[in-house]
Amino acid sequence: MKNKAAIITLFIANTISGVAQGFTMIAIPWYFARDYQMGRFGLIYLLVNFIALFWVPYAGTFVDRFDRRKIFLVLTLVIGTLVGSIAAMGHIHQGLPWFLVAAVFMLTFFNYNIHYPNLYAFVQEITEPKYYNQITSAQEIVGQVATMTAGAGSALLLEGAINGTVMVFGFHLKLPFSFEPWTIYEIFTLDAATYFLAFLIISMIRYVPVAHRAPEPGKILDRLKTGWNFLKTHPGITVFGIASHGIFVTVLLSGFYLFPLYVKNHLGAAGDVYATLDIYYGLGAIAAGFLVHQLFRKTGIPLAISLLSLVCATSYFFLGISHSLLILFLIAFITGICNAGSRVLRVTYLFSHIPNQVFGRSNGIFTMINIGFRIFFLLLFSIPFFLRSNHVIWSFFIFCAFLVTCAWVLLRQHKPDLR
Repeated sequence: MKNKAAIITLFIANTISGVAQGFTMIAIPWYFARDYQMGRFGLIYLLVNFIALFWVPYAGTFVDRFDRRKIFLVLTLVIGTLVGSIAAMGHIHQGLPWFLVAAVFMLTFFNYNIHYPNLYAFVQEITEPKYYNQITSAQEIVGQVATMTAGAGSALLLEGAINGTVMVFGFHLKLPFSFEPWTIYEIFTLDAATYFLAFLIISMIRYVPVAHRAPEPGKILDRLKTGWNFLKTHPGITVFGIASHGIFVTVLLSGFYLFPLYVKNHLGAAGDVYATLDIYYGLGAIAAGFLVHQLFRKTGIPLAISLLSLVCATSYFFLGISHSLLILFLIAFITGICNAGSRVLRVTYLFSHIPNQVFGRSNGIFTMINIGFRIFFLLLFSIPFFLRSNHVIWSFFIFCAFLVTCAWVLLRQHKPDLR
């Protein structure tokens, strides 16, 4: 395999920064849920998605125009500096106002919007097509190891071990020592440090492009139109790209917005339970990375993702009628399988059907539509009804109906040769 060392180095950098980002993105929603401010956080999340609706298409043009390694270097340096500055203010003042906590969430979220399209496009650029299946699976496994590690670490950091007791995989274990919960700005400090470490690792990457891109002159809007025109001439790819993101829409909103409410209001549990969900989600996602291509090797990709959508929909139904922690952890595991499995299959399909020249822009358009769905659901779930008592369970029934619709659309796209 060409560029094997470059791919491994990239995965290492992504894992290191991903763990600390995971700490941050678990800690922030719980920070608001703990203080009964999820209504405020919902508005913040809505604002972030609304801004991203306009930012993401332009991010795709940057990914297709500039050196993708240099994009990573600029991102890690800029975001690391900004998060580190906010963390320093927390140390100086021994606390942070809510709007600076929200600012870190927004910075990390906007970083995601360019980081992941850039990561996928970069991996496609330096990988031979015959290795797409292996690389997309490995990429998912490595990313979810970071997710699982972040979940385990956050369970410790958010609640501490004041009496020497910690939660590991949902079970309380006794430690020979105790420690206080970390403050939000201490978590931000760790996050910032890993950005700079990732910068150093990425700076060592050396590679030879496998997919070559031709320079595209013209304004940003003209280059964005090129990606749109490609999708207009390939309606099957467009429909697939939209419907195959259904699971991701629900998992993202559940993880950042609904699960804190579910754990706090429906189950009456603590932050370590919320953080533990990421451990089980990561385990499921890792399993999907190893198994998904083997399980669906004789199944068309649209059909495979439609089946995963139906499984995920069923999980949400049981989540709405259950009060059990064990059921919650099991469903986190299942949604990890469904989301990671659909992502591996979707990326493999898009790698094979979209030229690297327009990959960033095409993926940016799919992300923009995905954000549109998120905004719709956030507006819906920000209605006070869903914030009161345990009414959050009704949001999962709505997700169930949404995923059944996505599965139906994908089934109509099914062709046995799309593998």
